[in-house]
Amino acid sequence: MSRSRPNSQYNVAKPDSLPVRLAAYQRRRMYARFLRDVAICKDDSLLDVGVTSDRSYEASNYVEAWYPHKDRVTALGIDDASFLEQQYPGMKFIQASGLDMPFEDRSFDVVHSSAVIEHVGSYENQVKFACECARIAKKAVFLTTPNRWFPVEFHTVLPLLHWLPKTWFRAALRVFGMNFFASEENLNLLSSRECRRIAAALPDFYVSVSSVALGGWPSNLLITALRRDRPES
Repeated sequence: MSRSRPNSQYNVAKPDSLPVRLAAYQRRRMYARFLRDVAICKDDSLLDVGVTSDRSYEASNYVEAWYPHKDRVTALGIDDASFLEQQYPGMKFIQASGLDMPFEDRSFDVVHSSAVIEHVGSYENQVKFACECARIAKKAVFLTTPNRWFPVEFHTVLPLLHWLPKTWFRAALRVFGMNFFASEENLNLLSSRECRRIAAALPDFYVSVSSVALGGWPSNLLITALRRDRPES
């Protein structure tokens, strides 16, 4: 695979590579945090925003793979991931954008989204995405994103370059021939400070920003939002 052409996971790493195995390990940890921090129960309806058509990575669509109550899950994404309905009987798939979801307010008890918010474009779009997830949620929202200040950038598998100012980073990616990732609409990395700013746009929720670490360094950021008037489980 050319380094300039990502797969449906917005990644250039080979499926059996060390970065992909490490990412799967981290996703296991984030999934455990999701179950714990949101306190989801078996009767809750769950919307997973941003599923992918990729079937080569071990942890692609991990909620669909690991969550036991398949009939309570609706998967949404811009890719055609309709195979999920056959792979996991009882699950529903809807092809749509997370920026404009075809649901009424509070349609699902819990909304989950893993490593999507960095791919929706500008900071304004990232706020819009978080607000749209919050609009849909009756009880809680759980969002994950790579930490911009981790030494290796997960999508390009390049070290340190993403620590440059964002305009410089994108210019450098174009020099390396990675034009897809050089576009803000495809990759806009977030720091914990920016995540906290996004959290402030959700006034109807108790919101926390936390992380999971890899080698002692925060690798992924987690936004957990619990609706203030959430119904008792």
